Amino acid sequence: MTTYLVTGASGQLGQRVIDARVAKSDIIALVRSEKAAEDYAAKGIATRFGDYTDKAKLEAAFAGVDRLLLISSSEIGQRAAQHGNVIAAAKAAGVSFIAYTSILNAQDSAMALAEEHKATEDMLAASGIAHTLLRNGWYSENITMTLDQDLELGQHFGAAGAGKLATATRQDYADAAAVVLAGGHDGEVLELAGDEGYTLADYAALVSELSGKAVTYTDMPEAAFTEALVGAGLPAGFAAILADSDAKAAEGALFDDSKTLSKLIGRPTEPIAETIKAAL
Repeated sequence: MTTYLVTGASGQLGQRVIDARVAKSDIIALVRSEKAAEDYAAKGIATRFGDYTDKAKLEAAFAGVDRLLLISSSEIGQRAAQHGNVIAAAKAAGVSFIAYTSILNAQDSAMALAEEHKATEDMLAASGIAHTLLRNGWYSENITMTLDQDLELGQHFGAAGAGKLATATRQDYADAAAVVLAGGHDGEVLELAGDEGYTLADYAALVSELSGKAVTYTDMPEAAFTEALVGAGLPAGFAAILADSDAKAAEGALFDDSKTLSKLIGRPTEPIAETIKAAL
């Protein structure tokens, strides 16, 4: 029997990947807390404890695992070192395959967010472990998370200009990860994005139409958008990363029209209008 393990299983993407798998008997969730372990036990899913910062604990957690999904760390700035620990532990434990959640066009992307993904891809290439790169585009939920504020102010702020985004939901990306983890796409580089492209002005128009409240898109220079995000309570470093991502989206960094994602999951990706409706 092949044994699968999902790292970051307490996170929103990891939980969805595990729920997307039909067989629960062959999958292990890597968790950091007793609460997460209890929640998975209630679903009949085995867990192991591990932390991206503790290589020895990871190696013990990966014992007997054949195929591993490495979900990228949420700690921007620490990701490369943490992912390096996971890859080294997987190699030491004899893991035969790693799927990694990277970012669209990681090797060529000008986005600041792509730097640690590129470093991780390079480490995977050097590891000698068979791997697949899930180069995920932007989550639709990244856009809709400010919906309440947008409706309150009648404005959606950004720095993406007229750049098109091709977003998909966490569920879309989770289903893709589950497919790849199961096998059949080893060694592939998959550029994954939503089926439809839209600008943030298009998004604001959809919000207006679906909510019945007028919302317009307010485009800002990157520096001003960074300041606005800090003013809204985000840490300065994270605000700068988000503003940079928006500014690079103006140049097409978050757009892809290959429809690789929908082909992989065997269904269309969720349209942004549906994500807005659910958020409303």
